[in-house]
Amino acid sequence: MSDGLFDLPGGPETTAPVGSGSLAGNAHSSAPLAVRMRPRTLDELVGQEHLLAAGSPLRQMIDGDQPLTILLWGPPGTGKTTIASLISGHTNRRFMEVSAVSAGVKEVRDVIAGARRALQNGVETVLFVDEVHRFSKAQQDALLPGVENRWVSLVAATTENPHFSVISPLLSRSLLLTLQSLTDEHVDTMVERAVTDERGLAGAVTLSDEARAHLVRLAGGDGRRVLTYLEAAAGATTSQGRTEITVEDAALAVDKAAVRYDRQGDQHYDVTSAFIKSIRGSDVDAALHYLARMVEAGEDARFIARRLMIHASEDVGMADPTALPVAVATAQAVALIGFPEARIPLAQAVIHLATAPKSNSVVRAIGAAEADVRAGKVGPVPPGLRDAHYAGAKKLGHGHDYRYAHDDPRGVVPQQYAPDDVDGAQYYEPGPHGAEGAIAERLERIRRVLRDR
Repeated sequence: MSDGLFDLPGGPETTAPVGSGSLAGNAHSSAPLAVRMRPRTLDELVGQEHLLAAGSPLRQMIDGDQPLTILLWGPPGTGKTTIASLISGHTNRRFMEVSAVSAGVKEVRDVIAGARRALQNGVETVLFVDEVHRFSKAQQDALLPGVENRWVSLVAATTENPHFSVISPLLSRSLLLTLQSLTDEHVDTMVERAVTDERGLAGAVTLSDEARAHLVRLAGGDGRRVLTYLEAAAGATTSQGRTEITVEDAALAVDKAAVRYDRQGDQHYDVTSAFIKSIRGSDVDAALHYLARMVEAGEDARFIARRLMIHASEDVGMADPTALPVAVATAQAVALIGFPEARIPLAQAVIHLATAPKSNSVVRAIGAAEADVRAGKVGPVPPGLRDAHYAGAKKLGHGHDYRYAHDDPRGVVPQQYAPDDVDGAQYYEPGPHGAEGAIAERLERIRRVLRDR
């Protein structure tokens, strides 16, 4: 391996197809359990049945042995790298891999050039790019000639939404396949195989039912993770001269559940969405759960605080006018103290907002006003409200007949404030909840006075 890429076996100009040995060749006896147990055939692949069913696009491409460009999108540990290797092995093509972490534009172009030379000798190449979202635009652009001219069969994998992280020309030329998190049944099958298979633990240990259930639960649908945990638990067991992995051994291997969260990926947006919707729906317990997930995953506390400030006006608004000051104070507290203590004022704000009466009248009001402005309802300001502080303003009638509200004992005087085009429009409609019930009564009295002119 050099400069972030490798070609197995031989160099970029090798003419012998690698086949299924491309990644399987790394599965030596001291390799990690997850590597040793990588499926060798499509039939050994666990999960993703929707991609490999008879007649599916991927199955047709593999069975037809046609050049292809595939983009695999899914969570970690769901089989993206395995599928790439199986495509190479099943179609009997040369397999190469480029690391999106360390390869530059030059390395990518060198790989494409090598694949083109190999093709002239009758050898097709499968190029696997893991974590393609880490490639810059220039690096992704460098892949396009090989894809467009079919010098390579590109298989790219990403854990992030490719609609945001992959350039449009590459995305439009790819078959996008979405992988799902493995179910507990899938993960349990992987554990069973790893314990008994000769490539794995070869029956050297057994698992108690409690330990097995614990490992499956902690895996969070990630096959690589469960095999890593299993290997650690097996090591803890055998080091003590025992052969049965207990739940205590499993707990020693990993002390908490994995948090499925990516600060730049879909989990970031999905959890944030669920967080806000739980607060809006007044489910304080669900909201605290999502807050805890963000905190444990290392989310930026300032991001959480900003979302709470927006929510305070958008979804609580005038039903509880104290919501926004609480959210702003929380943001200030977060900036001053940081994590881990910042989780406490964040939790207080979440509880306040989730249990507060709800109203979206503020966002509806500004939205309705904006709609009229965009529709061109922007007539001149009434003369009485125009600026009358400069020389000549009075001659223009500016400020004439303006009535000072504080001179009226009611604090409200009947006069026209809005332009003619929207005079009488009512954008703000208070809801019935919380403080807005009283505001609605007062607003009706105010509007009656304003109309009496």
